[in-house]
Amino acid sequence: MICQENDIKKILFSKEEIKARIEELGKQITEDYKDAKSLLVIGILKGSCIFYSDLIREIDLPIEIEFMSVSSYQDSSMSSGEVKIVKDVGTSVALKHVLFVEDIIDTGFTMSKVMEMFKERGAASVKLCSLLSKPDRRKVEIPIDYLGFTIPDEFVIGYGLDYAERYRNLPFVGILDESVYL
Repeated sequence: MICQENDIKKILFSKEEIKARIEELGKQITEDYKDAKSLLVIGILKGSCIFYSDLIREIDLPIEIEFMSVSSYQDSSMSSGEVKIVKDVGTSVALKHVLFVEDIIDTGFTMSKVMEMFKERGAASVKLCSLLSKPDRRKVEIPIDYLGFTIPDEFVIGYGLDYAERYRNLPFVGILDESVYL
């Protein structure tokens, strides 16, 4: 991992800071859903997988877990404006409380479309938990019900976030040095 760490311009959030924030989020979610009959927690692949795994262990409730893979980029760095479901959930969401778990909310476009789709599918409620939010890039207003951290408009990696499928395994969130991708 040392060769990857040399590509880091700055560490934004340490392993310990992330762990503490996830514990807080888990307690808040547990409290908010304590009276719910069902909670379906859906991780958005691939980026949320590490955050998702740590978060669900901090939720002290019976939950169902699912995963989705969605894209609005189709082999580009710019959103196409069309959301493509690459992998959908394998269960009905009707009358269930749905909590989406994302790694980062950037423009907000993709998650706003997905959340609207699940409302149309009859979910009892649809909420969003994101490790990171980059509000300077927001194009669509989207409520983030549970937020880990707000970040500046920088290219971040680690803790599930990648550049060209690398850096996901770093135990912290850091800013990637521009020399790596420019």
